Amino acid sequence: MKNKTTNNNHFKITGLFMCLCLLTFILFFNSAFANSVKELKSQQIDEILFNIHAYYVDDLKLQNSPHIEYNNQQFERLYSKLDPYSKYLNEQELTALFDNTNGHYTGLGIEVKNINEQITIIGVVNNSPAKNAGILPNDIIVSINKNIVEKLTIDQVATLIRESKFASINLTVQRGPSKSQVSFDVTRTKINLESVTSQILDSGTGYLAINSFSNHTLHEVALQVAAMQNHYGYPLEGLVIDLRDNPGGTLKSAVAVSDLFLQSGTIVTTKGRYFDANQAFYAKRGDVLKGAPIVVLINENSASAAEILAAALKDNNRAKVVGTQSFGKGSVQSLIPLGNGNTALKLTTAKYFTPSGQSIEGVGITPDVAINQTSLSQSNKVAIIKNEHANSTQQLTFDNLADLQLVKAKQLLSMQ
Repeated sequence: MKNKTTNNNHFKITGLFMCLCLLTFILFFNSAFANSVKELKSQQIDEILFNIHAYYVDDLKLQNSPHIEYNNQQFERLYSKLDPYSKYLNEQELTALFDNTNGHYTGLGIEVKNINEQITIIGVVNNSPAKNAGILPNDIIVSINKNIVEKLTIDQVATLIRESKFASINLTVQRGPSKSQVSFDVTRTKINLESVTSQILDSGTGYLAINSFSNHTLHEVALQVAAMQNHYGYPLEGLVIDLRDNPGGTLKSAVAVSDLFLQSGTIVTTKGRYFDANQAFYAKRGDVLKGAPIVVLINENSASAAEILAAALKDNNRAKVVGTQSFGKGSVQSLIPLGNGNTALKLTTAKYFTPSGQSIEGVGITPDVAINQTSLSQSNKVAIIKNEHANSTQQLTFDNLADLQLVKAKQLLSMQ
C-alpha cells in the first residue's frame, strides 16, 4: 500500500503539474489566500504532510511515518514553517487560481496596494464594474459593505469582497486632497484580462506591456508583435518590453515568451529535492524580431515569471534592462491536488536560477540602467504610450515627462 500511495502522488504532481511563478498583491486577481488549517481532517493532514515531506523544496525533516501521528497543534507548527507562497487552497480558492491563470476572474476590477498603511487603488481595469462605476486610481478604500478596513491587510480586504453574500459590493473610498468620501455600489462580474497590450512608437519601434503571464500570454505576445510589424510594414527596428508591476504567472508561459526572442541559450533552470523539480529550459532557434534590439523595463513590483523573462534576455545579451531592482521571488510553486481534486496544496517545490546561475530570491534583478520613479498602473502605461501619437506641441505632456524609464529605453534603442 505504501508504494501505491507514493506512485499515485507522483502522478499527481507530474501529471497536473502546473508550475506557478506567482506573486499576487492585487485584488482584481481574486488571488488564493491561505485557508485556516485548524478545521482540516486527519486524512487531509496526512495527505498534506506526505506531499510536504516528498516535494517541498527544503527538507523540513517532518519524520512523517505510520508510527507518528500529528495532532492539529503539531501540524499547525509544521505548516507555519512553510514559505509564504505555500498554501492549502479550498475549493473556491483553487477555482480562483485556475481562473487567474486562464486570464479571467470574477471581481470588481481594482488593482490595490498598501501605501502608508492605507489600501490604495493604483489601477482600475478597463470595462470593469469598478471602471463603469467611476472608481479612480489613488482612491483610498475606507469601508466595504460598511466594514471599516483600517488596519486590515490586503488579504483581509480581498476576503471581504470575495466572501460577501451579495453580488453588489458597497465600496466607500476617500478621494483627493480634500479627503472627501464617496460611496459606490459595484456588482462583481466575470472579467477577461488582457495580459498584453502594444503600441507602435516613433521610428518603427514597438512597445509591448506584459501585465501577467497567463496560459494565453504567449499567443497574445505573438499576435501583438505580428500586428505591430504588419502596421509598420517592415520588421520592427526595436522593442520595449514593459514588465513593470507584473506579478508573475506560470513558469511555462515565462519560458515560452522568452523563447520568442532568443535564438539560443539557457532560459532558466530549476532545482528542488525531488527528481522532476530539476530541469533546464533552453531556447530554440527562431527570434521573432530577427535580432532587433530590445529594452526591458522593470520595477520593484516585477516578480517571479516577469523576472525569469527579464533575466533570460539580459543574461543572454539579448536586451538591456532599465528601471529599479525587481522584487526578488526566485521560487516555483506546484499545484498538488488533494482528496478528490476539489482542493489542492500550492507548494514551493523548486527554486529557479537565471542563465548566469544566480538565484534572485530576496535580491531581485539589477537593471543595466537604474532609474527610480513612481510605479505606473497598467492603465497609466496605456495612456502614456497613446500620447506618443500626439502632435509635437503635445508630446511633452506631464505623463511623458513622468515616465523617465520609457524615455531612457527609447534613447537606448535609438543608439543601437
